[in-house]
Amino acid sequence: MKGPPAKGSRRVAPAAGARADSLPFWKKPLEALTRTEWEQLCDGCGRCCLVKLEDEETGRIHYTDVACRLLDAGTCRCRNYGRRRERVPDCVKLTPETVSTVPWLPPTCAYRLRAQGRDLAWWHPLISGDPETVHQAGVSVRGRIGAFEEDVAVDDLPDHIASWPARVPKRAR
Repeated sequence: MKGPPAKGSRRVAPAAGARADSLPFWKKPLEALTRTEWEQLCDGCGRCCLVKLEDEETGRIHYTDVACRLLDAGTCRCRNYGRRRERVPDCVKLTPETVSTVPWLPPTCAYRLRAQGRDLAWWHPLISGDPETVHQAGVSVRGRIGAFEEDVAVDDLPDHIASWPARVPKRAR
């Protein structure tokens, strides 16, 4: 893993031949996670809550700096997570079955990384033990939201295209 370990933490590789049930839950296959474990896998970056545009001709996904109306800009969490799909009908529910079919998950997304068999980054709260490291590493949308969706006309969304959500910040590597 790259990046500094969090204060007071240490990284320990599992012993060769370690049983899967002795591994931290986030190293288990996504299908084996409980609902609580699945929810804890989210790093709280808020990148998935940014409006994305798809080029009709190329299929290319473009992120914007426009956030979902339910996103709390400070915590980078949904303000109404339990009822989000009622309030925002096009909100996508990620599941172990769908995570690898969603083309717009950012490269830093824990669900995407684990679906690809990759480890979580040093800044992920499950690794660092601190929910602030996702913000300190520059991965979250905190301080980077240009507008909220109810404040931007659909025709003006292309003016808000941003490249940073599709990249891994240098300090997060």
